[in-house]
Amino acid sequence: MITILGRSSSINVRKVLWACSELGLLFQHEECDIDLTASTPMQSGFVFTELNPNAMVPVLLDNEFVLWESNTIIRYLANRYGDGSLYPHAAEARARVDQWLDWQASELNRAWSYAFMSLVRRSPEHDDTSQVLKSIQNWSRFMCILDERLKQTGAYVSGCEFSLADVSIGLSVHRWFGTPLAHPQLDAVQDYYQRITKRPGFLNYCIGTP
Repeated sequence: MITILGRSSSINVRKVLWACSELGLLFQHEECDIDLTASTPMQSGFVFTELNPNAMVPVLLDNEFVLWESNTIIRYLANRYGDGSLYPHAAEARARVDQWLDWQASELNRAWSYAFMSLVRRSPEHDDTSQVLKSIQNWSRFMCILDERLKQTGAYVSGCEFSLADVSIGLSVHRWFGTPLAHPQLDAVQDYYQRITKRPGFLNYCIGTP
């Protein structure tokens, strides 16, 4: 049995829920607040930090196998249970998906972090106006990179077919449109967003809070 641990408001938890939907997997989802469960037993009986010493969500339990890091989790699920459509078997096609998955984690997410925490989460630790503006500028720059890529493919991030890269980046795009800031006109990103928001997995697990 597959169990996913983590609060559904987390962008990384939603990433795994959406991927499971795309793969047609049956799973259980246990909501947990790390502040409350990091060192105390959860509903499932586990102590969270025994599963992930980083005390971060999500965590995947696949029978006895425990895994953390959201992009690693969705790669694992697609490798083990997928047919190659979300995560291609061919080396070049897979590398293209991996490229954009890594870009989302290492570049795009870093860019929006400060602005999102300030403008949406209202974090008192993220109230430096100059840092907010810098974050917005960097975020916009990376979104322009994504827009150019989508102009090239005319469809999805890694090419003409939906892939794991779209699960990861699609949620970041959802966060982009859900954050109150001045958005530059990016027609390819807008069209892309309209495509991904019609997918059942997105509708079931990603609508609402950015």
